[in-house]
Amino acid sequence: MIKFSIILLYLFSIFLISIVFKKFNEDSREIVRKIIHIGIGPLIPIAQFLKINQNSALIFTGIVSLMVCINYTYKLFPTIEDVERKSYGTLFYCLSLFILIYLFWDKDPYALMTGFFVMTFGDGLAGLIGKSFNSKNWIILKQKKSLFGTLTMFLTSLIVVCSIGYAQQNSFNLNYFVIAFLATFLEQFSLLGIDNFIVPISSGLVFNFFITN
Repeated sequence: MIKFSIILLYLFSIFLISIVFKKFNEDSREIVRKIIHIGIGPLIPIAQFLKINQNSALIFTGIVSLMVCINYTYKLFPTIEDVERKSYGTLFYCLSLFILIYLFWDKDPYALMTGFFVMTFGDGLAGLIGKSFNSKNWIILKQKKSLFGTLTMFLTSLIVVCSIGYAQQNSFNLNYFVIAFLATFLEQFSLLGIDNFIVPISSGLVFNFFITN
């Protein structure tokens, strides 16, 4: 019970920070979402450190996913989905985490963290940088992408993969660049927030295939 209290306290603190930020920055709805998006990133290593078992992690993530589905209908927590474009990114975010936990929680926690961190930090920071600074941009499937955002995605993903890969192997591998490039390429396809699903799942699977095995 204490373990889940710590998890819930951490989640509450992230939401509290986002609510306070929104109160003083009402025009920064996208940034508020990214605070939650990025802030949840450390949740996996915290849960691993607390030695929460796989079944408990799956149940907890499943409950959160259900709450997100309900929130889409009833808007109980409007801060989460307070965004101009139509997106199911939060739901895909939860579903991808559920699948990563199912596949890798005990078998390959490095692949799990790679997939999750590439999504939380890479995709999250790419959105912030891309919208904060003007740069060359293009449209893919009606979604606007920018040079600075794309570069941020690649560099952040590369840092994530190199850091986790080195922690696992104590060596560097050219496949780290392959994983970072794949994540950056898939992030370009963000219609309805689908990148929150395909980026982490693909990154985790490819890391497991090329680095762990």
